[in-house]
Amino acid sequence: MTKQLSPVFFMVFFIYHSFGQQNYPKDYFINPLEIPLVLSGTFGELRSNHFHGGLDIKTQQVQGLKVVASAEGYISRINVAHWSYGKALYVTHPNGYTTVYGHLREFSPAIQDYVKKQQYSMESYEVQLYPQANELSVSKGELIAYSGNSGSSGGPHLHYEIRNSKAEPHNPLLFGISIPDHKSPIFKNAIAYAINDSSHVNQITDQIELVLKPNNLGNLDANTIYAYGKIGLGVNVTDRQDGAINNNGIYNLEMEVNNKKIFQYTVNSFSFSESRYINNFFDFERYDQKKQRVIKCFKEPNTHLSVYQNLVNDGYLFIKDSTEYNVKISAFDFKGNQTDLLLKIVGKKDSIIKKKKEKITPYYFQAAKQNEINDSLVKAFFPKDIFYKDLFFDYKFEDGIASFHNSSVPIHGDFTMSFNIKNYSEEDLKQMYIARKNFNKFYYQKSYRKGDWLTAKNNELGDYKLMQDTNDPIITPVNIKDQQVLNRQSTIVFKISDKDSGIKSYRGEINGKFALFEYDPKTGRLVYDLNDRTWDEDNYNLTLKVIDNVNNSATFSATFTKKD
Repeated sequence: MTKQLSPVFFMVFFIYHSFGQQNYPKDYFINPLEIPLVLSGTFGELRSNHFHGGLDIKTQQVQGLKVVASAEGYISRINVAHWSYGKALYVTHPNGYTTVYGHLREFSPAIQDYVKKQQYSMESYEVQLYPQANELSVSKGELIAYSGNSGSSGGPHLHYEIRNSKAEPHNPLLFGISIPDHKSPIFKNAIAYAINDSSHVNQITDQIELVLKPNNLGNLDANTIYAYGKIGLGVNVTDRQDGAINNNGIYNLEMEVNNKKIFQYTVNSFSFSESRYINNFFDFERYDQKKQRVIKCFKEPNTHLSVYQNLVNDGYLFIKDSTEYNVKISAFDFKGNQTDLLLKIVGKKDSIIKKKKEKITPYYFQAAKQNEINDSLVKAFFPKDIFYKDLFFDYKFEDGIASFHNSSVPIHGDFTMSFNIKNYSEEDLKQMYIARKNFNKFYYQKSYRKGDWLTAKNNELGDYKLMQDTNDPIITPVNIKDQQVLNRQSTIVFKISDKDSGIKSYRGEINGKFALFEYDPKTGRLVYDLNDRTWDEDNYNLTLKVIDNVNNSATFSATFTKKD
């Protein structure tokens, strides 16, 4: 798919590409890793419920690489969490920008000492800290951490961001961070949509997938379609950089019809408050069913995103009978590598051989209004504007499972569901919770009781039910037992788990005082660093208590000997 680009293109693209970057300092920030940069994730990449806010930089499949400050500044925020960015640092710089470093294994010694003092003071592994400007200053290129795999990370890498003074992420490549890239984007799928009942594509009032074939210019041709009325197009397109086989996101997408641009999107920056509209930016239903992220080359109503540019009729095509339309959809990466998808549309008002089926239900929900479900066993409340469009809502309650439509329809925020619990005993209710079905398994949802109802909130539709957890968590000691001598080891390690509602909290104590255990929920490992204190007594009593989400608990106790 890689192809040579003409000098004329480079000149045109350079002018276009540089115009949006002229206000970004190009020589201010250095690479955060002391290795050649290879990406596993690009800025603006399509993710679940959000655009990716930074670069995911490969760390050669290992942890422990040196992470350095991209410029002088001070540590303005430190976050230690079980999920999300895991261990993360935020460095604020004199020029007003802040760099973010996520999924770290550990901090540099000075920062690590600062964090541990706060963790012991707060008696919590998870902390959110905001040091003052004079507490933890750093110089450009100074070691601040070591790369890792903490938080919601699927493998060792460094998540790296550059945010402005409004905490809005900007593409780090705009600042001169350079990634070798000689590969052009790859079109994987293309879809044509009939938008309403009076329009059709190939005599169908729904959607069809186009057949794509490479041409001799390194681009792609799609099969000719015959259409009429209001239609839209969508593409599933990815990109790769040198040295990696990851399917990453593209930088820019444009669509022209008869040489006139009618749609463009470019993600140079965004605000986190708008990011969830991504669920109406790509074809959410197709992703739910086929795991294809098809970008809609048209702007749906109620999609409030700043990434759109050069929209004509919101990117929709209005196809007239007996008229031909030549469509070109161009995908660019940041380096200007380009792939084009070419499509001919022939306007033909024709008979319909297949209509899109819509299930008619007793519940017709209007997006601009509040909507509710009320019966004797289940209630649900949907705030106004939580849906992107009006719909017949499919609800049923069978065999204890409340089915709220289906997971293929996105919602923009939380809805509230409540289950009637008046027929359960007080003893049973202590261990009951609402659970959501995902991949044929039900998972705990934070639940609270109000009178005869148990309530939870969630931002995804699907199947929910009442469940009960009667099992205590399991504590498995890995390298400690009662009456053990620990002089030759540097850590105490456990594995903890809970098969039903999941782990809510844990607390370790040595001789009745808080002991800082680090928990990795991906592996279930719980680790105490024996270097956290001096050992000047003969015997120590260790207690570990683990509590699940409905307050079942388990306790491990042991006496050990340790001397410095």
